[in-house]
Amino acid sequence: MTETKHVNHPKVALVTGANKGIGYEIAAGLGALGWTVGVGARDEERRAAAVDKLRAAGADAFGVPLDVTDDASVTAAARLVEERAGRLDALVNNAAITGGHPQEPTTVDVNRVRATVETNVIGVIRVTNALLPLLRRAPSPRIVNVSSSVGSLTLQTTPGADTGPISMAYAPSKTFLNAVTVQYAKELAGTQILINAVCPGFTATDLNGFRGTRTPQQGATAAIRLATVEDGGPTGRFFSDEGEIPW
Repeated sequence: MTETKHVNHPKVALVTGANKGIGYEIAAGLGALGWTVGVGARDEERRAAAVDKLRAAGADAFGVPLDVTDDASVTAAARLVEERAGRLDALVNNAAITGGHPQEPTTVDVNRVRATVETNVIGVIRVTNALLPLLRRAPSPRIVNVSSSVGSLTLQTTPGADTGPISMAYAPSKTFLNAVTVQYAKELAGTQILINAVCPGFTATDLNGFRGTRTPQQGATAAIRLATVEDGGPTGRFFSDEGEIPW
């Protein structure tokens, strides 16, 4: 069940990688629910265009310059959100890279793996820890990590399962992210902070050359649902639109 708009105090979300694709649609979906949405993105022009588009649709959106691989950028982003809103009700860690190709394990460039993990995993840790003080000020804070079913070891080892091409950088980075999500859930157990991983499905974005079969709006559904889940909802789990995904 999603939250409704608060008349005097709209909830506040920060979505990383929100200038396009799934991230933009997550921001748009939350904005349509009456949330104030921070559009986290590196590219200044694309960030500004996304904010303008969201505002034109009636959302209360603001731009947040954010490079998840840069400590100073993340610190500045946290400061901006604090100045703009004073707290954070939901953090959606969506920014990610594929790492490019080829990614066969026996020939992969280790720098490709390192760069992918830096964005998809270390970046999530960096952003989450920087924003946790603001999340703790909210009554019902939520963290959503946008993962992928290709990170499921269960599915990767299931004969006949569709797990995409062999991927020494991207798929393991999502497995790593899933494990990180569990560790946060363990530490934050007993608090109001709920943290979950979500898979958007095979969504048509520039990340996969727009080969996906789902629209970005469809891909945003699970993240919006977990960002707005009621108190007492799940934490430390992995979901898609169709239900829970095995680790």
